[in-house]
Amino acid sequence: MYMTIAKDRIGGLIFLALSIGYGFSITLIPMYPGDEYEVFTAKTLPAALALIGSVLSLALLILSRGETKKTLPDLDWAIAVKLMALMSAYGVILETLGFLVATTLFLLAGYWILGERRKILLFCCSLPLVLCFWFGLTQLLDIYLAPGVLLQWMGV
Repeated sequence: MYMTIAKDRIGGLIFLALSIGYGFSITLIPMYPGDEYEVFTAKTLPAALALIGSVLSLALLILSRGETKKTLPDLDWAIAVKLMALMSAYGVILETLGFLVATTLFLLAGYWILGERRKILLFCCSLPLVLCFWFGLTQLLDIYLAPGVLLQWMGV
């Protein structure tokens, strides 16, 4: 007798394993002296994400009907591969170009890959988003974002 597992349940099991693994990796995050008295520490958000992921994956496991006869939608894997390559390139150029330039180029290229060709819309969706995110990180949260090696070399 063979037992089949529905695709929903396989996805839920994989997501549960990843969430639990992520939860266990929280123990590797170093704590600074005095952090044990703080409300929000370096471990707070990862713990919340691990908990939310575990709860959602358990809900998916419990609430899935177990139907094995589902058809998968026809996906455009070429776009997915291009976006993954773009993410890898973003990781490579981030240190060189800095957050503002690299993230703006990343969003412009991502929107282009997804099919948007209107240049005004590309820039109006990319640049304000990056500037608002940069402002929130650097000015409100006081997080230092390096300007990039290339911009430092140019004297900017």
